[in-house]
This record gives sequence, structure tokens and C-alpha cells, in this order.
Amino acid sequence: MNKKTEAKTVVATATPTVLPVLPPRVFHVVVAVLLWILSANATHAQKLLIPMDVTQTDHLKSYGIAYWTLTNNKTVDWLLNYRGGSFLMDYDDALAAECRIRGVAFEQVDATTSVQIYAQVQSESNNMDVVRLEKQPRVAVYVPPGFKPWDDAVTLVMEYAEVPYTKLWDEEVLNDSLANYDWLHVHHEDFTGQYGKFFSSFATAPWYIQQVALLESTAKKMGFRKVSELKKAVVEKIRTWIGGGGFMFAMCGATDTFDIAQAAKNVDICAAEFDGDPADPAANQKLDFTRTFAFEKFTLELNPYIYEYSTIDCDASLRQFDPSSDYFTLFDFSAKYDPVPTMLTQCHTNVIQGFLGQTTAFHKEFIKKSVVLLGEKEGTDEVKYIHGNFGRGTFTWYGGHDPEDYRHAVGDPPTDLSLHKNSPGYRLILNNILFPAAKKKKQKT
Repeated sequence: MNKKTEAKTVVATATPTVLPVLPPRVFHVVVAVLLWILSANATHAQKLLIPMDVTQTDHLKSYGIAYWTLTNNKTVDWLLNYRGGSFLMDYDDALAAECRIRGVAFEQVDATTSVQIYAQVQSESNNMDVVRLEKQPRVAVYVPPGFKPWDDAVTLVMEYAEVPYTKLWDEEVLNDSLANYDWLHVHHEDFTGQYGKFFSSFATAPWYIQQVALLESTAKKMGFRKVSELKKAVVEKIRTWIGGGGFMFAMCGATDTFDIAQAAKNVDICAAEFDGDPADPAANQKLDFTRTFAFEKFTLELNPYIYEYSTIDCDASLRQFDPSSDYFTLFDFSAKYDPVPTMLTQCHTNVIQGFLGQTTAFHKEFIKKSVVLLGEKEGTDEVKYIHGNFGRGTFTWYGGHDPEDYRHAVGDPPTDLSLHKNSPGYRLILNNILFPAAKKKKQKT
């Protein structure tokens, strides 16, 4: 190749491509489309943070927003121990509007800040972690027909937080309807068949008479001779469901009576006042503690005139605490190594006001070593909040009746949760509702 040809080649190679000149109108359309694409990408990169520290205006409805997001087939990242257990999700205008409607405080976070948050939470130097919530739990509540939500703290807070649930009772449980749900709550149900041991105080009260009639007619309808036999069959169904992967949350009398019924599967523990024939006088010697979830070595109270089931409960009538000084403390867990108890104890404070119930708290000496203690009254043997595994499922039990009604009595008016939007005691309940939505991950060793 001669020099002249070579020069021409170089020039031809270096010539830039010339873009066609667009008419002004077309040019403006192209620019507008490009700007829209860039704006959409920027919005998609943005996150919405729901802080769960003391800056939150309504902690309880915040859980409802997280649940609402899951029902819209979107994920939620639960930032354990970050600003009280905050929620982080993709930003969109509908989500922001829903937060405003429900009075939930939120922060719009850009991509750079969200990366910094994730880095902080996932750093090995911080006791924090991220748990991805993927699908809304199917929630069921075990309550009798005609039940009113105001007499049960869990249904009360689900109504307030706008978390949907389905009511089930004995017939549905025995017909295996539990298979359609992930999470089951039971409150002050008496699984021993002793009608709450209200006999000495309310035997002539219309509500008590109606309760007994309903339970006896249900037992007869389902083919059982006694209410105690019906309840034991219900317990066995729930037990099987938990073993297969169900999540059970219980409060008040449903906690210890569930285990009592399991231990007394083949023993009559009901006095004649409850089922027409006397209890087995050797009932306490025949209890099978290998069948119980949480408690062992306890002694039953067989006297029908004493308002107590067993030695498990820290009897409220014997407690000497003043309400103003009655508090329990949450345990600290490693977010990265113990994510489950960490989820269940997320709160903006670790010291929580105590509250009474038919079963107020559990004596530590009767709790099995395999059970995880989540909250206790320091300086005493009272344990308020526990968690454990059974088969592929779990149980979480919380002593007391209503976290914002210290001494709830029969017939008391319902708690107005709009006055307790930031209740730490109620937050523990809502932690349990979101817990089954967590993506399962391999535990660190």
C-alpha cells in the first residue's frame, strides 16, 4: 500500500458517524421518553423505610402496613435491631399514600442511603440482620361462635392494625380446617374442660350458663360424652398441625391449659361440678410430661372452687407488685445467629409494663430446658414470654390478658388502641403475626 492510499484509509476510519437530524417535534418526544425512563429507574431504586423506634407515630398500624404490602405480592425486609426493628420496602406512591392514610410515619430513602443501611445491618460488627418477609401468613383465631374481638387482645390488635383473620372453633379444627392456615391464635380458652374454673364466682351468671350450654351442645354434636374429651381431641388436632409446620401463639389461660390437657390425655382431672363425675384422685401422679410442649413437674389444682389450674401460673392473687412497678424485661439475642427469638422480641424498649390474666406468668422451675425464655420479671422466678419448637412448627406463649389493661375483669369495656398506638406489649403480639412470613434460611453454625 502506498502512502497516499494509507492516508486515505486513516482518514476514512477516523470519520465519525453522523446522526440524522430529527425534526424539532420528534426530538422533543425522544428526550421526554428518555427522561421518563431515567425517572422511573430512579423511583424504582428508592426505598420506603418505616422506622420502629420512638419516632414512629403508630407502631401497631405499621405492622398492618407490612402485612398489606405482603398481600400485594411485594416483599418486606425486616431490619432486626435497626431502629427498633424497622421495615424497608420498595417505594411506590400507593404505599406512601397508605402510610399517610393509616397515620404511619415513613421515610423515603434513596439508593445510596439504602445501600448504607443494608451495609450497617449486615455488618458483622453490629447485632443486626435482615429478614426477608415474602408471603402474608394465613391467620386463624380459635374462638367460639358469637365471639366479640374486644375481649381478646390479639383479635383486638389485628382489628386495629387491619390484619385479616378467620375464626375457627371446635368443629372446624376437628374437621381439619387448620390445614388451610399458617398461624393460629388461642387466648383464654380452657382446654381442660373446666369452663375457665369460674364456677365458684360465676356459676349463676347468665354468660357462664350460656358458655356451659354451648360447650356441652358442641361436645354432643361432635360425638363426645364430655367437654373435657372434646377439648382433648381439639388439642390433639392442634398438636398434629403444629408438628407439621404450624405456628401457634397463645395468651392468658390458653397457654398452661394446653399443656395440662396434653399431660392429662388419659386422666380425668375434672371435678363433678364440671362433668358430673369426680376427678381421678391420683390424677397428679398420672400426668405424662413427655407429651407437653413447655411445662413439666407441675401439680394440678383439682379443687373446683379455687380459681387456678396448676402451679405453673404465677397466681395474680398472691403477687405483691404494685402496677406502677410491675415490669418485665426482654432478653437480648444475636440477630445473626438467633433470628427467630430476635424477631419475636423486636421492640422500641426492652422493659415492658406487666399485666395480669387468668394465667399471668409462668414459674421458671416448671419450664422445660428446651424452651427459649423471651421475657422475664427480673429478680423473680416469673417468666412472661416463651418460645419453643415442636416437630416442624413452633409455639409462642405470652402470659397475661391485655397489655394495656393491667387488671382486666369480666365485663370491662374494650381497650381503645387508638390511645395506645405505641404499646410495646402489643408489639410483641404483632411480631408473632409477621414471624411466619419470614424466608427460611440455613442457620449459622
